[in-house]
This record gives sequence, C-alpha cells and structure tokens, in this order.
Amino acid sequence: MASSLKMVGGSSYQVPAGRRDGNVSVAGETNGNLPPPTANVNQLNQIFGSKGLSQAQMVALSGAHTVGMAQCSSFSSRLYSYGTNGGKDPSMDPAYLATLSTQCPQSGASQPVAMDPVTPNTFDTNYYANVAANRGLLASDQALLADNSTAAQVLGYTTSPGTFQTDFASAMVAMGAIGVLTGNQGTIRTNCRVVG
Repeated sequence: MASSLKMVGGSSYQVPAGRRDGNVSVAGETNGNLPPPTANVNQLNQIFGSKGLSQAQMVALSGAHTVGMAQCSSFSSRLYSYGTNGGKDPSMDPAYLATLSTQCPQSGASQPVAMDPVTPNTFDTNYYANVAANRGLLASDQALLADNSTAAQVLGYTTSPGTFQTDFASAMVAMGAIGVLTGNQGTIRTNCRVVG
C-alpha cells in the first residue's frame, strides 16, 4: 500500500508485490527519462509514451506536483527571460508572477518554492485548479492547459477529486511496471527501506 500518499491526504492503493529492483540508484539515469520543466504537451506525450504511458496517465501523474517544492532555476525563465523577446510568460497569472518574482529575484536566488502555493503539503486537486487559473509553476504544468484534451482532463479533475485519486493510483501502478528487472537481475525486497 502507498502509505506515504495517504499521509498527505491521498487515497491509499495497493502496490503489486514482487517487483525486482536494483541495489543502487544513479541520478544520471534519470536523464532523458524525466521530462524537463520546460516541456510542452507534445514532449510530455513523447517522454511518457516512450515508457508505455498514455496521455491521460501523464496528466494524472502530473498531479503529483500538488505536493513538494521546485527550485527557482526550474521556472525562472518564465519570470525573466521567456520566449524570443525575453520577457515574462504571458500565460502566467500576473499576480502569481509578481509573487514568484519576489520569491525568486532575478539575481539568481535558488530557494525552493511550493509547487502548490495553496495546499503545499496536501495531496489534492489544487494543482489542477492552479493550472486552470494560469498558476502552474512549471512551464510543463501550464502546458497542460494549451491542449484541448489535456485541458479537459485538468478541468475535470478540479471538480472530481475521487476520479483524480483513482486515476493517479492506476497510473502509479502502471508506472511501477516500467523497466522491471527479470531473471537473476536485481532483488525482491522484503523491506523496501533496506537494500540486500
């Protein structure tokens, strides 16, 4: 069961047991496997699709951004050097842009900023409400509103938290099936916190 999600207000769900995992994690292995914060919907679809995940699963998984923080460097281009003219991102709510500019001055401060400024420690649908109100923190978040089908899913989640929770759990289980080791590779852990 995904108990960490439940601890921040999400629904618990069953995680299939018996997955073989490696014994080490290498940060460099994420390169090309995780979307950059500047990705548009086509790029998001390509990256998630290359892992066998659908566009609908990608939108559901993006909801994980309702908790956690992002470094200013991952979105500061939206505040100071957006597009070919190097201005502010016109898709961003002006009041939110002003708030972020004070939290992340152009001088290059890189403190963390809440991905969801309303309920940063609660797993809820405020992420989608923020995106719908042009307050998506990352360009890749706000990009979900630029495509008709992803925008419809974003707006649907704002009024149907139960659907989001169900879709998120299903997408997490699907994501957990990516790149599973087989045969003698890796180990099946009896305690997820202990390697070996």
